[in-house]
Amino acid sequence: MSEKKRKYVDWGKTAKNLKLLRCDNMNLRRFVCRKLNYDKNECDGNCDGCKFDMDESISQIELAKAFDVSPSMVVNWENGKSKPSVEDLLFYADVCEITLEEVLVTRK
Repeated sequence: MSEKKRKYVDWGKTAKNLKLLRCDNMNLRRFVCRKLNYDKNECDGNCDGCKFDMDESISQIELAKAFDVSPSMVVNWENGKSKPSVEDLLFYADVCEITLEEVLVTRK
């Protein structure tokens, strides 16, 4: 039986990963767009015919509104000043349609 080694989260690299996801993950962009524009009755849920530019990255303020957290919380997550809760990380991964292991950067 192989020996299991404990993994530790590298919060600095995980913070950078969260920022990259905010800027590059299309599933996250669609979620934020739907969440912010559907509430204003400007979204019919059809992303293919969307009038909003999906090539633009999501701002920290937009992500905060969509996740129902404060903008400073998103800034702190992305700068490694605070750690997202397990619930927030699970939600982030679910929205991005990736695994939690793809969000977290670990070291041994």
